[in-house]
Amino acid sequence: MLTICLYDPYLFYQVTVSLFKQRPYYKQLYAHIITFEVFMTDVNYDNEIMPKELSWLSFNGRVLQEAADPSVPLIERVRFLGIYSSNLDEFFKVRVAELKRQIIINKAQGDNEDKVHLLRNVQNEANRYQKTLNHIYKQLLIELADHNIFMRDQDSITKEQKDWVIAYFKHHVLKHINPVIIDEDTDLVAFLKDEFTYLLVDMTEGDTVHHALIEIPTDKLPRFIRLPSVDKSVTFMFLDDVIRVGIHKIFSGLFSYDKIEAYSIKMNRDAEYDLLGNIDRSVLENMSEALKQRLNAMPVRFSYDAQMPENMVKFMAKELKMSSIDSMMAGNRYHNFKDFLSFPSLGSDDMENPTLSEIKSSQFEMAETPFEAISKKDILLYYPYYSFDYFTEFLRYASYDPKVSSIKINIYRVASNSRVINSLIHAANNGKSVTVVVELKARFDEANNVKWASRLTQAGVKVLFGLPTLKIHSKLCLVTRHEDDDRIVRYAHVGTGNFNEKTAKIYTDFALFTANEKITKEVDDVFSFIEYPYTRPVFENLLVSPLNARDRIKFMIDREIDFAKQGQYASIHFKVNALVDVPLINKLYEASQVGVKIRGVVRGMCSLKPGVEGLSENIYITSIVDRYLEHPRVMLFNNGGDEELFISSADWMKRNLDLRIEVGARILDPDLQKRIKGILKLQEQDNRKARIIDAEQKNVYVQAQPGDPQVRAQIDIHEFLASEEEKIAKEFKSQEKKD
Repeated sequence: MLTICLYDPYLFYQVTVSLFKQRPYYKQLYAHIITFEVFMTDVNYDNEIMPKELSWLSFNGRVLQEAADPSVPLIERVRFLGIYSSNLDEFFKVRVAELKRQIIINKAQGDNEDKVHLLRNVQNEANRYQKTLNHIYKQLLIELADHNIFMRDQDSITKEQKDWVIAYFKHHVLKHINPVIIDEDTDLVAFLKDEFTYLLVDMTEGDTVHHALIEIPTDKLPRFIRLPSVDKSVTFMFLDDVIRVGIHKIFSGLFSYDKIEAYSIKMNRDAEYDLLGNIDRSVLENMSEALKQRLNAMPVRFSYDAQMPENMVKFMAKELKMSSIDSMMAGNRYHNFKDFLSFPSLGSDDMENPTLSEIKSSQFEMAETPFEAISKKDILLYYPYYSFDYFTEFLRYASYDPKVSSIKINIYRVASNSRVINSLIHAANNGKSVTVVVELKARFDEANNVKWASRLTQAGVKVLFGLPTLKIHSKLCLVTRHEDDDRIVRYAHVGTGNFNEKTAKIYTDFALFTANEKITKEVDDVFSFIEYPYTRPVFENLLVSPLNARDRIKFMIDREIDFAKQGQYASIHFKVNALVDVPLINKLYEASQVGVKIRGVVRGMCSLKPGVEGLSENIYITSIVDRYLEHPRVMLFNNGGDEELFISSADWMKRNLDLRIEVGARILDPDLQKRIKGILKLQEQDNRKARIIDAEQKNVYVQAQPGDPQVRAQIDIHEFLASEEEKIAKEFKSQEKKD
């Protein structure tokens, strides 16, 4: 093993590239370079870091702001309650669970105070937001009623409606009810399903008390049951309340009771699991077994109806073995607000977001084949403004094109009925060499990916599972084609989003299609590295984690620092979903202090504190939460006027830079650079849906200054892209006339 000690790791990168170009035998040397000891003199500002957990809660607070915003259509506001609730579930299952594990580990080492204090702050903030959620929900019920849409419980329906509910319960609900009678032998920790809502039933006769649990069968029935109405009003009842109406039917004849009550509860489990290392079993068998651990993981949050009697709360806390560091949250009468994500459409145009017309890619539309389009000029799509069908058609055509010899692709999250998977199987059936890298550890999609991996393997596809210690999060596809002139041409897709037809409709993401050998050769090298990780390819136009991304980003920030010190204009523009990597934050602080102008758009967690005097007064960051989920990552460095622009799959987090295979691509086409900068500018100018990220993360909306136009980036981008495509179409038609 050779260890190289350098002051600047990027200097090593530059020297290596130069040597490679001059002496091929240096490649052999590079293959043996295993570690780098990097001596850095960066200033440490760790005391000026916002805890990522609190920052995440602030982000979810911005989601809750959308539910409260009267300018958002009413049904969309209801659905934002669902987004908030779904986000919070994942937060407790992942981040709070991780914090709990750290506390347990630190306790053994005698250093626990900071993490416990952080956990208390997290719990307090979560409880504060819960109160806000309850208030917003009540307000939304009033506004729904103003539109003749009612949410009724068992005590507020008419006799006729109650009769209908009883009949519905008897014929549709009762068969799915399998109550668990709680006794001294019942293990509730093992029994309760993660994220499911239950009714805790209390049956009392004198001093005799019986408890039972009823699972709300939302996996079998809709959560919102529409009741018949005699007028033009629309009435819904929670499935929970339908069960409350029929609860006597469940227990009559089994127990004698004077009083029966039912309160809703929910539990979240730790989502972490261990991938078992049994060498006698396949990777798929190990993963399937590991996922079962999640079913029995310890609770991290217990939510209950705030009206539940104290004795019942204590009873459940004891049964669930809740510790002093677990979260017990008094909430609404109803849990699992995430079900509001599927709140029914009622046919009223003014209560939902209007549909934006799908923008056509002139380059794809005016070519006979996808390969013809890409070969002429790089193509950039921006979902969901463009259809994901352009990618699925690219893959479908490649699956049977006789000139195509191979297809390579990364799979992280795909749709449940994936056209992408189907095309890959068809390609294998057509004799193509198909290699699919499946990330089995894509959180909460593991079971789905195990299924797809099995199906692909059965179809004869070469399935790779990547590296044990590195998640593969890159969004790459590479098609190799033998052209008519005996040339071998590679066509690459480098994106910021998953190959998922469903999320491509609600996530904003870039997709770059290119036949430029400067990019396609390096994309092929990424696949080679995944398959043969002992190799060390050199990348000039790709940022590849964990090989060169961190060092390259640091180098480009340092370069802006040098320009600023020389009295030249220096700037950094970036857009990411999360900014929590401490070394990068410290480097941005350093850049700010020498005058580098830094403008960021961060959707979620941001541990950097902008606008702090003497530290970060040259850093301004906003966050956009709107109808689509902001998902692309963009980096723009001024570089003394010779700008460098990248799109990437990686957030500025340690896990993305050091513990995953992520890929960012330099945008080489000047027209595409202009397009991305145009989109980024609109996002930076947003004064409708942007919030200021300040040191306290107060989520204050950006206010338009007098005379400034109103900018809502997600809507204005649609107009911008439509205009760009019109220009491209005119240029094509003009060129056709000349030809």
